[in-house]
Amino acid sequence: MTHHPHAPGAVLALDIGGTKLAAGVVQSDGTTLAFARCPTASQDGPRAVLKRLFDLGRAVLGTAGTAPGDLLGTGIGCGGPLDPVAGVLLAPPHLPGWRNVPVVELAREAYGLPAVLDNDGTAGAAGEWRFGAGRGTRHLVYLTVSTGIGGGMVLDGRTYRGAAGNGGEPGHITVRPDGRPCRSCGRAGCLEAYASGTSIAERADEAVAEARAGGVPTLLGDRDPLTAADVTAAAGAGDPVATAVWEETLDALSTGLISLVNVFEPELVVLGGGVTRAGEPLMGPLRREVAERAMGPAASAVRLTTASGGDQAGVLGAAAIAFERLAPDDRAR
Repeated sequence: MTHHPHAPGAVLALDIGGTKLAAGVVQSDGTTLAFARCPTASQDGPRAVLKRLFDLGRAVLGTAGTAPGDLLGTGIGCGGPLDPVAGVLLAPPHLPGWRNVPVVELAREAYGLPAVLDNDGTAGAAGEWRFGAGRGTRHLVYLTVSTGIGGGMVLDGRTYRGAAGNGGEPGHITVRPDGRPCRSCGRAGCLEAYASGTSIAERADEAVAEARAGGVPTLLGDRDPLTAADVTAAAGAGDPVATAVWEETLDALSTGLISLVNVFEPELVVLGGGVTRAGEPLMGPLRREVAERAMGPAASAVRLTTASGGDQAGVLGAAAIAFERLAPDDRAR
């Protein structure tokens, strides 16, 4: 299929993040005609944030030279919990004070277009499957390892949502039954409590305090606040304190991945998010661990790769769910 900007082969895609809002005009082959971001400033409350988001959408429509009437509709991705059928944000932890916000209805009013809402992890999985690293696969598991750990799944060529619309939450697999409390769900030992960027930084701070108390020198000591990138850099330079933190991170992440691979037997696991910028020091050990420790058939069927969406991942995900749900006969891959 060939598209031109004014065919209904494009959607407006909106991504509501805890720190950034993003908008784009995306064609059905994944080409982005326009893209923009701005700070969320969630403390301003839902009304002000959504006005900013919808204005950002109008700005990208202007850049793309596309009138709303030329579009199939609007896709919106946001962290849950949310109701993708009713199009309502229930109580997303990254947007404090947002309760039962009817974002789909508000988007319809703003643009006069049909709109759909999905969990950003589900949207990310759909985006990588339709436009990115997962093209041509039937079974894909997607993890985004950033401030928290989100993700989603495409199983047997269909985006998986679960019974209440928020299924496919890989960040909340238990990797340490008596482990650290998870900040977002409150249970002990979740994958997110060990391998998210936030957790890596927290555990590094604790390890530095312990090293100082014991008089152990570490390259991590003089940075504040520490980040996951500091940990990978210091571990790469041979620092024993950073290496211990990084190895615990890898062990938790590989334990979670092996469970997912054993249960779903995907062809592809796609890892996105800021922590994956570590590159080979992350992906190499994970590939080895999955190959050695997952069940034989599952281990031989799966590949691990990094996400291809980059800064536009959220917008491409929101676009993918718009094409999927607003044009269900669309099979353009």
